[in-house]
Amino acid sequence: MPVFNSDGIDIAYLDEGEGEPIFLIHGFASNKRVNWDYPGWIDTLVKAGRRVIAPDNRGHGESEALYDPEAYGAHIMAEDVRRLMDHLGIERADIMGYSMGARISAFLALNHPERVRHVIFGGLGYGMVTGTGEPEPIALALEAPSLDEVVGTSGRMFRKFAEQTKSDLLALAACMRSSRKRISPEDVGRITAPALVVVGTEDTISGPAQPLADLLPKGRALELPGRDHMNAVGNKVFKQSVLEFLKEEV
Repeated sequence: MPVFNSDGIDIAYLDEGEGEPIFLIHGFASNKRVNWDYPGWIDTLVKAGRRVIAPDNRGHGESEALYDPEAYGAHIMAEDVRRLMDHLGIERADIMGYSMGARISAFLALNHPERVRHVIFGGLGYGMVTGTGEPEPIALALEAPSLDEVVGTSGRMFRKFAEQTKSDLLALAACMRSSRKRISPEDVGRITAPALVVVGTEDTISGPAQPLADLLPKGRALELPGRDHMNAVGNKVFKQSVLEFLKEEV
């Protein structure tokens, strides 16, 4: 996998296909392969004639592991994406993020609107504004000696997922403790790119899709019946709806 230097941090990424570029930004404790390749997104988008660029966020996957919470934060990781666009000579692209990746995508669309054509917020609805729970129990779960010693539903879920993705647990704990800069309703209203908000109806983490879409000047909501935070990613309706959304003129 290629690697580039983002303000002193090594960021790994994949770059496949040809055509209009789309950047895929994965969620917390995931990576470019788990979030996008294994569920079929990369194959789907490449076959649809798109160039797909998917980085590993700092502290995740094959990118550099960092152990200082000050090195993280969605607003900081959004600049990694912007620098990758610069590195590849891409002025403007479609952006899709899932969960934490959706928050990163929102900061990119907010701070660099001229770089974003369409934006898809997957696995994050109104929780983008209100927050999605307390970070410390999850950070402690990641630092626990073993999964057996973790109590609490969310802590166990993220610890188990982090082990499955073979993540650096201490780097993830630092990421979880980073500045959790909120995006106010007023700031959401300044995201001018056409936006699609996609959340499963059984997702207890993300918050509902429609209230976030209502704040976005060009927002719309898509609910995935029976899907939760973990199994919504590869949904066929999700994929088809994104392909149709991306065809729309800006």
